[in-house]
Amino acid sequence: MEAKIKAISYYLPEKVFDNQEINELFPEWSIDKISSKTGIYNRHISNDDEFSSDMAVKVAEKLFEEHQIDRNHIDFILLCTQSPDYFLPTTACIVQNKLGIPTSCGALDFNLGCSGFVYGLGLSKGLIYSSVATNVLLITAETYSKFIHPQDKSNRTIFGDAASATLITMNDGFAEIGSFELGTDGKGAENLIVKKGGLRFPGLSLQNEDVLDEFGNVTNPGKLCMNGAEIFSFTSTAVPELIKNVLSKNNILADEVNLYIFHQANKYMLNHLRKKINIEEEKFYYFLEDCGNTVSSTIPIALTEAKKEDKLKGNVLLAGFGVGYSWAGCLLKIS
Repeated sequence: MEAKIKAISYYLPEKVFDNQEINELFPEWSIDKISSKTGIYNRHISNDDEFSSDMAVKVAEKLFEEHQIDRNHIDFILLCTQSPDYFLPTTACIVQNKLGIPTSCGALDFNLGCSGFVYGLGLSKGLIYSSVATNVLLITAETYSKFIHPQDKSNRTIFGDAASATLITMNDGFAEIGSFELGTDGKGAENLIVKKGGLRFPGLSLQNEDVLDEFGNVTNPGKLCMNGAEIFSFTSTAVPELIKNVLSKNNILADEVNLYIFHQANKYMLNHLRKKINIEEEKFYYFLEDCGNTVSSTIPIALTEAKKEDKLKGNVLLAGFGVGYSWAGCLLKIS
């Protein structure tokens, strides 16, 4: 028995937030400075009335149309999001109904960020290997822009909204899902957090709770707060070890990997990791210029574009890392 990726599609909202607009809002940040530091030129931002379930439905419909997939054959929906429509009900249940997928289908949400797609592949493989499901619809959908303070120039520069839909099936697809390495370190939880709004700190934040940090970003406990230095430090330590362990668990050498696709955090971090792990540039894939950091959707978006460019061959190593702290890696064997 094998679990394979059969098809992937992704969705980007129509509204585009480009570097010129950032420069107009924050004149101290030049267009060249933004692009050279982040590698990002455009971000897609969800409309005020567009939420994770809306994007999930749009991307799933796109998957069905682009790849001629019969929705009646889907028997499990996994939805990765940290920006659900509601505390309850489960967003995946709403999506099942809107898509008209049979009620015999299982459905659940899981709350993970930048490692979420790889975790989702692991969950999908487990469902298939345990005979719970044969066709798993894995959706990632995030509207991080709704968490970001309008005056937080750092996070507004990095993050964009997006959704992806991936069909994982038994024995039928272009990429066999290999072995996984997963990790968690919750002591870093407050370094990337929306502190208010849940049950521990209920209620929305007030304007008088705004705080100006040393870099000129406005933070607020009801908005996304990121300690960039700590996230960078965590990533620099965790990811090289992650890659080593993924190679070991799949019984291959680094030279046998044809392409590495990492979570597309920002160009500076990706280049740092590539050099630290000693990965040749031609084996390292980038795709964030026109969409930014889309959290759990960065890897499936990059996979889709790499496939269009005919770069998915042999062994492809995936690595996601970020909020939690959480990290995950696996190997895809391309047929």
